[in-house]
Amino acid sequence: MQFEESTFVPVVLGLFGLGTGYLIWGPQELFGQPPREPAVDRATGVWGIWMPGFCQFVTGVLLFVGLTWFQVFKEPALYMAALAFSAYGIHWFALGWNRYQGNDPRPNAGMSVAFTTISVLGMVVFFDVPDGWPVGLLFLGLTCVYVSEFFVGLRIPIGERLLGLSHIVTGLWLMYLTFSTVLNIASGYDLPAA
Repeated sequence: MQFEESTFVPVVLGLFGLGTGYLIWGPQELFGQPPREPAVDRATGVWGIWMPGFCQFVTGVLLFVGLTWFQVFKEPALYMAALAFSAYGIHWFALGWNRYQGNDPRPNAGMSVAFTTISVLGMVVFFDVPDGWPVGLLFLGLTCVYVSEFFVGLRIPIGERLLGLSHIVTGLWLMYLTFSTVLNIASGYDLPAA
């Protein structure tokens, strides 16, 4: 059975989910609001599991299945997107759960090295794709997030503020990419998009 190529690449779900998570966690990290306490950590943990975690994981699985089993997506750069959405989604399950449980964030320093690697790989891939610079910028923001996360894991005081700033700026860019991608696909706009 042969399927036709689809123009409806499901990246907007992952972009929106991650952006929502970043805009929830970022202000707390940058401004200390709301202050960290068990009830707040449980709430942000639940948001982390469901929005950036679940939305990205579903997107990654859909991309991998669409690329490999059904071959309805043909753009080779979507292979990088499938890796990123899947890995980042699973990692947000862990981040959200650890926050919910009040677990020690120091192991995140090691995690951040691996996710910095994926982020740099995404920059290389998407800055090399014609008109891929908007997603390349996203991966630049993700690189900043994971470099900051390294310093948070080492408990270097400025790390959490840098992480919050990276989350907010990258979260706003994710909201733009969600908006522009939906307008381009659904309404025929021609905005720089994912």
